[in-house]
Amino acid sequence: MKPFPRVQRSTKLRDKQKALAVAERAYDDAVTRANGGNPIPTLAELHADWLQVRAPHSSAHHVRSIETFGRLHMHGMADVRISAIDTDTVERARSAHLATHNHASANHWLRILKLLVRWAVRREILPRLPWDVAMLPVQKRPRATLPLAAVVAWFAAVDVAAIRVPGVSVAVRLMLLLGLRESEVITARWEWFDWERLTYTPGKTKGKEADALPILPWLAEYLAPLRSTEGLVIVQPDGRQYGSGFARAQIRAANASCAIKGITPHRLRGTIATVMSEAGAPIQSIQAYLRHKDVRTTMAYLEKNMDHITKAQAKIAEKAGLTWRKNGEDP
Repeated sequence: MKPFPRVQRSTKLRDKQKALAVAERAYDDAVTRANGGNPIPTLAELHADWLQVRAPHSSAHHVRSIETFGRLHMHGMADVRISAIDTDTVERARSAHLATHNHASANHWLRILKLLVRWAVRREILPRLPWDVAMLPVQKRPRATLPLAAVVAWFAAVDVAAIRVPGVSVAVRLMLLLGLRESEVITARWEWFDWERLTYTPGKTKGKEADALPILPWLAEYLAPLRSTEGLVIVQPDGRQYGSGFARAQIRAANASCAIKGITPHRLRGTIATVMSEAGAPIQSIQAYLRHKDVRTTMAYLEKNMDHITKAQAKIAEKAGLTWRKNGEDP
């Protein structure tokens, strides 16, 4: 549907609010006619429609975010037609969200709102997004990565905590050494391994990518006693598939045992991306390894290692003659 041409006419009203209401109704009527006579949905109706149409093809995590938005965070916009959600409405709703949430949460909230209404634009229910609201500035905080020197001890601590759920021990190794998402570990299957070429091709991924991932020989050796011709790689003791968050308790226990903070299933994925970058792997290769559609997503996974800056500073100081003698005397 093409954007409507600008039409200027008089409402014959002196009250601005009444005139705006008339203009909005006229706009809604025009959009309805252009939409084949279907009325413009409210935000709640659009939300329900998205869940019906898109949820079967979206990741469980993404669907949970959309469901939470509709259940808790519409902030008075549920019964508002999406064509009437203007900049002032969005900013007021965001202010209500900020009363109980931080800036990062408010930006996530705005992304979901944009996703829903842009979906309506793609379906030609609206000609364009009816508001213009920028994201809030957020201070980036460094995220945890698992130190390479602590990997063996951390794996051992997970094994101790997961003595009754051995699938967790396998899962954390797949998350770190293959960069698999939690959902990809839960659905991993033995038939997707190529033991001759030492590769693993995820058959069920978030972005539907299917690149063959090289397997570290150490991981192949670890998996050898568990190998099967088919079926899920990890299952619960009763044979059922694991659910979301299944490794959370064991990872927390391992963090406490090794005095490491902030390691989660997703930070294991971030750790392997950061380590690969520090080892000199090109960003495009890391992007393919993590199966990201946009390289900017990959860049967001990489944490800055200031050790490289320290080494560069030392080289600069040496060339500039700014080094200190070992006995502490001035050079």
